[in-house]
Amino acid sequence: MNKPVIHFIISALIGLGLGYAAFDLIPANDRQDKEVAVTEESKSADTAKENAEPAETETTAAAGEENILKSKGCLGCHSVEALNLKGGATGPDLSQAFKNVEGKHGKPVAEFLKEPTSAVMSGVIGGNPLSEEEINQVVSILKEASEK
Repeated sequence: MNKPVIHFIISALIGLGLGYAAFDLIPANDRQDKEVAVTEESKSADTAKENAEPAETETTAAAGEENILKSKGCLGCHSVEALNLKGGATGPDLSQAFKNVEGKHGKPVAEFLKEPTSAVMSGVIGGNPLSEEEINQVVSILKEASEK
């Protein structure tokens, strides 16, 4: 083989290796943030109970449900603005994902989460697949977000 082809192959392998390492390290750092977020959520839930306002109750329910999004690392790249869930800006906002994924990827959200058709999500979910229950929780949250 000639040198440019060999250099390209070696560079591609190094790049893929670094990308894999980065995705492996992101969830480890997210666990520390999760502990802080869970404590803040508990305080928010207590405050909501004291205020007993219906709007706060709905927000607290959504905040309790979003633990799956944090625990699986979704909020590392995505936000769900419709539910006031702040996250990363790398991926798109998921507020309308329940409605838009099928048109964009040719399959409903639940199927997309089982077998993603995008290269990035294939790598992310392939390394940390979701159980059927987790998929149902995520779909439920995304459906709720799309209805707001």
